[in-house]
Parts: sequence; structure tokens; C-alpha cells
Amino acid sequence: MESGTKFNEGFGFEIVAAGENGLARAGTITTPHGQIQTPAFIPVGTKATVKSVLPEAMEDLGSQALLSNAYHLYLQPGPDVLDEAGGLGKFMNWDKPTFTDSGGFQVLSLGVGFKKVLAMDATTFRSDQVIAGNKERLAHVDDEGVTFKSHLDGSMHRFSSEISMQIQHKIGADIIFAFDECTTLHNTRPYQELALKRTHDWAIRCLDEHQRLTIERSDKPYQALFGVIQGAQYEDLRKEAAADLGSMTSSGVSFDGFGIGGALDKDSLGTIVGWVNSTLPQEKPKHLLGIGAPEDLFVGVENGVDTFDCVLASRIARTSAVYTMTGRFNVSNKPFTRDFNPIDYECDCYTCKNYTRAYLCHLFRGKEMLAATLATIHNERFIVRLVDQMRAALIDGTFYDLKADFMGRYKHKSGQSRD
Repeated sequence: MESGTKFNEGFGFEIVAAGENGLARAGTITTPHGQIQTPAFIPVGTKATVKSVLPEAMEDLGSQALLSNAYHLYLQPGPDVLDEAGGLGKFMNWDKPTFTDSGGFQVLSLGVGFKKVLAMDATTFRSDQVIAGNKERLAHVDDEGVTFKSHLDGSMHRFSSEISMQIQHKIGADIIFAFDECTTLHNTRPYQELALKRTHDWAIRCLDEHQRLTIERSDKPYQALFGVIQGAQYEDLRKEAAADLGSMTSSGVSFDGFGIGGALDKDSLGTIVGWVNSTLPQEKPKHLLGIGAPEDLFVGVENGVDTFDCVLASRIARTSAVYTMTGRFNVSNKPFTRDFNPIDYECDCYTCKNYTRAYLCHLFRGKEMLAATLATIHNERFIVRLVDQMRAALIDGTFYDLKADFMGRYKHKSGQSRD
């Protein structure tokens, strides 16, 4: 990198409005591929695609950025292919900002077989050998990294801080995440402490490798590196991790922002996020990993979250579950066979403007592929628009009025899931 060149050229974050009280704020994240007006919901395209929906449709429904998964893209088509294609955005015909997660979540999902479930009950059993029923442990963690067994062909692979950084730099997303160990809420306190120490050590190594690769690949757009805050349900561990990574520097660089990760007790979501965001530097953006239920987005925003990602909206769409301002329902159910209304009169999405509940009911019952497309467009637009409304309400000082109105009408309380 040429002398005098700013290390994180092209990336920045500005707070444009503070909430009525507490940590909530509206802001602008600047990346080499454009700006993200926050708070913002970032739809998940795990394998460089939001399942069943064209990238152009995601842009039309208001998505400001998309998030893909480094582990899955590493296995297929491979980071070298993405690098040769010009990066993730170019590869998938998406000219807006992109994110990749680090592969750390696969330590949880493949390691203990809980797959995509992020919300858990912290009051049940404790075991460091926990594994879901009838599942094979596909990931093994040690102090240096993680050994994975591919879910595709059974081949063995190794991830470390350095390898995760190398993969993500080749994938080329605008915002990438440090490699971390994501634990379950069933792990014991001693194991949570051990995992936090590993995540600390891996974070330093990520900063070092990120700095090396940024200099080596100085002809590429700058990629912002976010540290990931773990600590499960423990206040002292969460605050320790936030203080530690919030002030961490290595090789002369620090984190550009932060992700709040790990399995979370849904009932304590706001408390945990508040612990973290009251400790982290306020001038840097905060991303809440894997949270996307409507009611939880309000909790995140009021506790200082700037961006979210989650597969929930698209996953439930493929099972015929759709959002409305009064709750969630399955449009394939028999009562909708002759319901010629839109999914939600208040929604402005392509699906609601052009199709009826009866038509979607027919598509799902007939197992037509178009069903998933139309339902996903609606659900993603519903969530993107809802968070956009939160931003507007933060700017004009009506966020808590918006929250009270929505929560008073929205009856379905859904769970969490994540790739």
C-alpha cells in the first residue's frame, strides 16, 4: 500500500440522528459499493443467492446489501472462482454492498448439530459435549482453529483465523467478519470462558492477516473487518469481550465495526445487546448476527444495532408462512383458497400489488416453484420496509410510537433461525 494511503479507504460510518433515549440511532455506512442507510435489514443469500429470487428483485424491493456465507462459498464454487469473477457482487450481478460471515457459526451448527437455530433456552441442561439428537458432529475445535467435515461430500477441511481471512478477501465482500467460536447456551461457564479466550486470540490473528492481505491486494476495494462479540448469556463475559475487541489493535489496525454473535436467550435479547453496545465504541457500526423476527428487530434497534441479517424471512416463505402487520400466517391453508385479497393491504411489494392470497394458496398446494418466489419477495420486502420505517421514526423522534403501534397489532411471536 502506498505511503500516506488511508488503510480503510472507502469505508466509513456516520451517525445522523440519535434516538429519543438510550442507544438507538440512525446512521450511514459507506462502502466501496455504496452506502447503507441504517438501521437496515440485510437479507441473506447464503450461496450468493437469496433462494428463489433474482438479485434484481432484491434491489427492487429495497435491499441495500446482501450477506453470503464464507463457509458455503468456500466449498462451492470456491474462493478462487469468486476472486477471478471480480468478487461476490460481480459474480451474482449485485452492484450494491455485500457482507460475508466468517464461517465461525458453522462451529455451532456443524459442531453440535443444531443447524440453523440461534435462539435457545438458557435455563435447561449444561454440557460441553452437547449435540442434537441423531446428528453427527461435523466440526472439531482446538486452540488453532476448526476442522470441518464437508456436509457435501465428507471431505475434511481446516479453518483458522488466517484461512478465514484469506477466503473472505478472495470472496471480496465489502464487510467481513473475524473468525470466532460460536458456542451454545448449553455449554458450561468454564467452556464459555475458554471459547472467549480463543475468540480473543483469533481476533488478533484476524487483524494481522487482514492487514497483510489488504496491503498485498491493494488493487482491490477495501474490505471492512468487524470483530465478533461472544460471551453467551453472561454479563461479565459479554462486557469483557466488548471492551477487549472494542479497544483491540494489532499490526497498527483496529476493527472497523462489530458483530454481536452467539446463541442468544430470546427473552434476554435486549439486555444482552444493551450490555455489548453500551461498552463498544459508539462511533463504529454494530451488526446483530442472525436475528430477523419482526419483534426482535425493534429490540435490537432500541439497543443500538445498526444492521441485521437473518434467513428467517426467506426460509419461512418457502413453507408458505407470510408476514402481515397483524401477524404471520400460512397462505397455503384451506381458508385462503378463495381469498382474493393481497397478502397484506399495507404492503407495497410486487406480490401484494399483483397477486392474491388465493393464487399463492394454489401455487403452494400445487407445489409450483413460483410460490416460493412470490412469498419470498413479500417477506423480504416486509422486513426491509419495517426496518426502514424504524430509521425514519428515529430521525423524526417517533420510534417508540412506531414500536408501540406495531407490537400492539402484531400477534405472532416467532422464533429465530440462521444459516
